[in-house]
Amino acid sequence: MSSAGIPNPIADEVIRRQGRMKTWRGNFESVWQQIAQLVLPRADDFLGKRAPGQRTADNLIFDSTGQLALPLYAAAVEAMVCPRTQKWHSLKPLSPKLQDNNPVALYLENMRDLLFKIRYSPHTNFASVMSESFLGLGAFGNYGVFVEDGLHKGLRYQAIPLVELYWLEDSYGTIDTVHRCYMLTARQALQRWPNTLSEKMRECATAEPDREFEFIHCVRPNEERGKVAGWRGYQFASYDICVSDRTLLDEGGFRKMPYAIGRDVTAPREIYARGATWNALADLKMLQMMGRDSIRYAQLTLDPPTITADVDSLAPYSRRAGAINAGYMSDQGTVLAKEMPPNADPRPALEVAQQRRDNVGRALLTPYFQILVDTPQMTATESMYRQQEKGALLAPTMSRQQETLSVVIDREIDILLHAGVFEAELGPVPEELLMEGGGLAVQFDSPLTRAQRSEEAVGILKTIEAITPLANINPGIMRRINGDETLKILSDVNGAPVKWLYNDEQLAAMNEADAQAEQAKQLTEAAPVITESLKNLAQAKQMVTAAPF
Repeated sequence: MSSAGIPNPIADEVIRRQGRMKTWRGNFESVWQQIAQLVLPRADDFLGKRAPGQRTADNLIFDSTGQLALPLYAAAVEAMVCPRTQKWHSLKPLSPKLQDNNPVALYLENMRDLLFKIRYSPHTNFASVMSESFLGLGAFGNYGVFVEDGLHKGLRYQAIPLVELYWLEDSYGTIDTVHRCYMLTARQALQRWPNTLSEKMRECATAEPDREFEFIHCVRPNEERGKVAGWRGYQFASYDICVSDRTLLDEGGFRKMPYAIGRDVTAPREIYARGATWNALADLKMLQMMGRDSIRYAQLTLDPPTITADVDSLAPYSRRAGAINAGYMSDQGTVLAKEMPPNADPRPALEVAQQRRDNVGRALLTPYFQILVDTPQMTATESMYRQQEKGALLAPTMSRQQETLSVVIDREIDILLHAGVFEAELGPVPEELLMEGGGLAVQFDSPLTRAQRSEEAVGILKTIEAITPLANINPGIMRRINGDETLKILSDVNGAPVKWLYNDEQLAAMNEADAQAEQAKQLTEAAPVITESLKNLAQAKQMVTAAPF
């Protein structure tokens, strides 16, 4: 590594590569700019920096359908994938040999609970970061979350603006290189890198502390992985670059990718996704045009143009309440000015506008989350059918976000494991798990997963409904149904709390207690009979003893 503050070959390489990455995604940025102006104006700085608080799209927006639908989309995705009130995933051993190992299962359950406790701590910002990220998903089809080691304060999360993020894929389509281009003032840069900042930047921090400069954080596969000890041998290498000085300010490494990049739908040979709003962009643009025309129509209706007999001879016409317009009536009483309101029927235009709004709503999945609201009187079976349909329709979009969350979870576990948090809170890892390599698998238990599993519940209910008439003819047919397992499946699919069902050990203990109680009852009921029998036996014995023979 070169000396601090001196131009570095790594810095030159990263900056050149960043230039190519910027060029490659230029077409996306032009579309993202259009989308942002219509549904997320505070993010419309893809083609130029926007001043804080500046409203650049006010002259473009005449209809707020997109801006109102996008937060609903983001809330729906969060509710389906990672609801903050539920434990939406579990941890399972990777080895099949440990699937039924109770000590391992208990340890991983406690590990999961601790992970959720830390993740949703107030200082981590996880919930707010995911809400912000899902807005980016709906608008642009892409978002980024940075999972940071909180320096002995637990985990911290940052929602990185899409305008700052660039990435590349490996040969398998997995994102393995991420650049974040961001701005810092000279004073902030000196605070972050007090020992490696160039002399020029130090002088600027004194003379112009609030002047901004561009920096790049590059995370990419480490060519030295596994060859050397310490962070130089980690899976990913990390570099902080000052663009103006072309200097390397810091280098390090990560065991796991710290950037979790979420994407919606990617086209072949493209690495950036297209979001839900992308498909509705034409409707959004048309709504703005129709909204502008509707405003003009309303203005013409309320304030129509006026025609007069002789414009030159009449004073300006006033519409002020109580105004007197002298000269607009002849001596014979003829009105010399006439208003000309529009005579076109606006209803066809309103119907077309509503169709456009419906298209935007469908693009942002609004109808799928409105089902239960529109039909609150559905039976449990009908609700199950709706859940099955919702799971089938939403799975392609939502399942991709579970892949992104898997990257987040891997990073979280890596940070907490190497910080010793799990061992300090839960004790040592079970020997059985260590002997099998310690591999863990994430199993999602979110509302989306249950909606996808609704097909199982629907199949059970359909089968019971079909065989009920047959049971009237042959009652024994019901013996085929495993009532205990059926209850477990229906409870799991419907999201009922796990603790409301007794586990197998508790159920066995209850059955044993019931059997003992039944046996005691039978003994109690049999006691008078036994007593009477003993009494008769004793009397018979006395009679035999007293007999003369």
